[in-house]
Formats: sequence, structure tokens, C-alpha cells
Amino acid sequence: MGRAEIERLTRGAVDVLPEGEFGARLEAAKREDRPLRIKLGADPSAPDLHLGHTVVLAKLRDFQELGHTVVFLVGDFTARIGDPSGRSETRKPLLPETIQENAATYREQVFKILDPARTEVRFNSEWMDAMTATDLVRLCGQYTVARILERDDFAKRFKDERPIGIHEFLYPLVQAYDSVALRADVEVGGTDQRFNLLVGREIQRAYGVPPQIVMTLPLLEGTDGVQKMSKSLGNAIGITEAPDEIFGKIMSISDDLMGRWFDLLSADGGEIKAALEAGELHPRDAKAQLAERQVARFHTPDLARAARERFDERFKRGGLPEEMVAQWESDEPVGAEVALPALLTKSGLTKSNGEARRLIAQRGVRIDDAVVKEERVPTARLAKDAEGRPAFLVQVGKRRACRIRMGQIQA
Repeated sequence: MGRAEIERLTRGAVDVLPEGEFGARLEAAKREDRPLRIKLGADPSAPDLHLGHTVVLAKLRDFQELGHTVVFLVGDFTARIGDPSGRSETRKPLLPETIQENAATYREQVFKILDPARTEVRFNSEWMDAMTATDLVRLCGQYTVARILERDDFAKRFKDERPIGIHEFLYPLVQAYDSVALRADVEVGGTDQRFNLLVGREIQRAYGVPPQIVMTLPLLEGTDGVQKMSKSLGNAIGITEAPDEIFGKIMSISDDLMGRWFDLLSADGGEIKAALEAGELHPRDAKAQLAERQVARFHTPDLARAARERFDERFKRGGLPEEMVAQWESDEPVGAEVALPALLTKSGLTKSNGEARRLIAQRGVRIDDAVVKEERVPTARLAKDAEGRPAFLVQVGKRRACRIRMGQIQA
């Protein structure tokens, strides 16, 4: 059980630090007949948790299912400072009423993933508001400015002569003191929190508390496929959003990003991803499965199926007026690949194969809402109808589209 437990709990983690201590901490907890205390902090800077948060929450659920206790810390005090991690400038402070309104929503949302019976919800204002000036000076005395400036974001801002508020230096120290107050055995966070989590070990040691194990998990890129998911960047999908919103936003992500999302959001998405990478599954179908699973995860399977049906109905029209969508059908057998330029010309979407090739090179052709990057398309990647015949929507530019149905696939 020991090795299997370690493998499950560390699966997908980027860092588990210090190396080799995690197993010893698990063994010590068993000898003492107590669960580990697993800490995750989240500042209520926005009212909704998003899919990026669920990567870490799913790991916490793994801990709970093996009998450990999760402490979900709402950073209502640290939100007044603003997490400087990854920031190129000082965050604007949030109004107290905004923090409280956002914090109130977090309690309900985390239980969409976490087990309430094995979760403590705490607020760091409990101990930080009671801290005296003398207490705060003592905390600041446990760390040096030189060490704080080792952080990449602080170092870069200092080098670029960008302002750094003194209060921003307090953030990692307050986050670390939270681990003292909660006597955290393990703190989990995204890779951007690595520095803060390691500071927690040192501050715990300074206050006579056994230092926590640090576990970091990958950051989920947002819908833009570039920056980490964040409400403030406008690239997030909130877990409380309506089923149609979640489904539609996931269907809008790039094919390249889809594989990454399968890895981080779908515990049993390996088979689908493998079929996708082998060319046995059309990217649109794979993306629809991913979207349906996420809607079912935060709503219900029935609502997820309904969202998919509504999306498919809209998609059949290609987002274009019905009179602008042509029809083309062929009974000729289809081989392992489809020569797209010839198909575009035969269906009337282009005047010549040369025009078709130019449009493909310019990324102006889409099949089932995915940009086509090659002239020969594997038949296995095309959507099929109930008879197993390739049936899909091709769009050229913004005003030409055709629903195409081809012949039977040759063995």
C-alpha cells in the first residue's frame, strides 16, 4: 500500500520537495495514527473558481480518498496584499466588501470536488487580524530582503526598475505563517507558487513547527493557450458558469491545447488522447468529449448531454445563415486519405485546386471548426455519420461553407 499510495499522490506533480521526505512523512502519520494535513490556499480575487483551480483540487481529493485531511484556506487577509507571483507590477488592492463577497462563494464551490467530511475551510484573517505589530516584526525578522529578491518576478522588476511595494514582500511571509498556524504537513500549489511554498518550510522551522512537504502541480493554460488560466486575463472558464458557456468555451480552444487539457483535467482521458494522437479520432469529437465531461463534472450528465446537443445543432449551421451553407455528396469510395484541394474544387467551394492550396496555406480552410494545416487529411480524423461515411462541414473564409457527405471508406 505504501508504494501505491505514494505513486497515486505524486502522480502528475512537478515537484515533491525535499526529495525522499514525502514517504517518510506518510509513514510517520501512520505510526501516529493521524491523517496528514494538506493545505491549499486561494485568494478570493474573483468570485468564481475556474478550471485551473481544479487541477490542484483534484489532487487534494486524492489525498482525501486515502484518508487525509484537506485544509482549504481562503486568503481573505492575503487578498488585501495581492499575490505578486508572476506579476510585472503591483496589484491593485481589492475592496474589503469585494473580498468578503468572493470568499463567500468559495466555500460552496470547492465542494464540487472536495469531500466536505474531510475538509476544513479556514480564513487567514483568523490569526492575521489578531497579530500585533510586534508579532509582525518578529515574522519579518525570519527572512532577508536578499532572499526575497531571489524570486524571479521580484528580481526582474528590481532589475527593470519597476516599483515593488514593501507590502508585497510580506505576501510570501504571511502565506508561510499560514502554514505555521495550520500546522500543515503538505502544501500544494501551482508551479508559480514554488518559492512561496518553500518559504513556508523555513518559517515553520523558525516557529518550531515540522516543515511541510512542498508539492507543485502544472499550471493550466487558459483558453488563449498562452498564459495560465486567470479571471483577470479573461482566459478562464469558471466552474459555476452555465453548461452552454463551459461547453462552448472548451470547443473554442486549439487542437494543440486540447491534449494538454486532457492530461490535466480528465483523469480517465488517456484512451481518448491516444486515439486522437493516432489519428483514429477527429479533434472535434475528442474536444466534444472533453467538454461534455467537464460540464457533467460541475453540473449533471443530463445537462452536459443537452449542452452538447445544442452546440451540435448550432454547429451544423456553421455559424452561418442556412442559405449560405451548400450541400455536396459523393458515392465514390474513400481511401485512407482525402485530397482536400480536389474536394474543395469538386464541392464548389473553390474555383481551382490552386486556389484551394493557397487558402489552406493561408489557414483559411476549416473542417468542423478546426483550421486545416495540410492538403491531405486522414480519413480516420473526419467525422462520420450513422452509416460510417465521412460527413462534415467545410468552411472557406467567412462566407462560404458546405456540408459534405462522402462514400464508404475502403478497407
